[in-house]
Amino acid sequence: MKHLVIAGVIALAPLTADTSAAPEPVLPAPTGHYAVGRSDVHLVDSHRPDPWVDGRPRELMVSLWYPAAKTKGTAAPYVTPQESALILKGFPQLKDLPPDTLTKTKTYARAGAPALPNKGGWPLVVMSPGMTMPRATLTSLAEEFASRGYVVAGIEHTYESVATTFPDGRTVTFEAGAGGQTPELGEKVARVRAADTTFVLDRLERTRRWNRLVDESRIAMVGHSAGGQSAAHLLPVSDRIKAAVNLDGSYNPTTPAKPITKPFMMIGNPRQQPVTSGAPRSWDLFWPHVTGDWKRWLIVTGAEHVSFVDYAVLAPQLGMQVSPINGERSLQITRDYVTAFLDTHLKGKRRPLLDGPSAKYPEVGFR
Repeated sequence: MKHLVIAGVIALAPLTADTSAAPEPVLPAPTGHYAVGRSDVHLVDSHRPDPWVDGRPRELMVSLWYPAAKTKGTAAPYVTPQESALILKGFPQLKDLPPDTLTKTKTYARAGAPALPNKGGWPLVVMSPGMTMPRATLTSLAEEFASRGYVVAGIEHTYESVATTFPDGRTVTFEAGAGGQTPELGEKVARVRAADTTFVLDRLERTRRWNRLVDESRIAMVGHSAGGQSAAHLLPVSDRIKAAVNLDGSYNPTTPAKPITKPFMMIGNPRQQPVTSGAPRSWDLFWPHVTGDWKRWLIVTGAEHVSFVDYAVLAPQLGMQVSPINGERSLQITRDYVTAFLDTHLKGKRRPLLDGPSAKYPEVGFR
């Protein structure tokens, strides 16, 4: 992984490493009532040139997690061998690990399992990962949401990830943002991801297999880091996305095209908490543009930037300490608060967890 800072990405900062034995990483199991299936889809937008490399149309890999009929089968792979090798290459202290270590990560979705039909379709959650991070880093959240009765579309933003493998065996790497963090680059990333998301929604709507499973009137977007910023910027200008969550994504730019009047939630590490003196940070600058009746700004004590995605639990299993808060605990917090948000705004169910501080989660503070 390239160690850059962009749109809120903070490179994983290992404090210790022990590579004496090759680990077999394990993600936390989903807790919902439904079995989970996963399908990977290769999409090509022949009408849009790729914004990061010349001479190619925009092509994307999308993972779709969904409630499945209970069935035995092969667990969906976490990443390809090529992706595993390139991810680990970014961490020199893990050089003694086998390059395919991450392919052994235990997941719970069954590859290609038959989808469970639902009258009127399931609500859809579009997910966007952080800059340099593959869509695989959202697996634990996606499996949880699918087990709770959602279809989840995790988008790989090609050339914005450290590694993307296509069905023909090609693996492409990170090409975006060579000029460093600038407002212009942040704006471009937001535009590119908005176009990617719109294209994916269009294709899902036109594809018979998926349009029968998805309720197009109930769509939310959840993003981490650059993906969280993108969700925030897309929310006010999209007719289809009804609500959005930003997981620790800083804003660059700090002003959306329109005020955000739809339901919106930000969950971040302590560096994102409101500034009471001194120069305002990006969340302080963005928050006045969130003008809707339903909004939340949550801070998780002890969290770091990767505490909201799979690296929170995978990094310690690989021998790296990444945050004061336990990784399983931080993912449980993320899962429960985001699911409560989705249930509230896509299913119309009241979730008291979002009303204020909870004795169950004393780490979570409300602005």
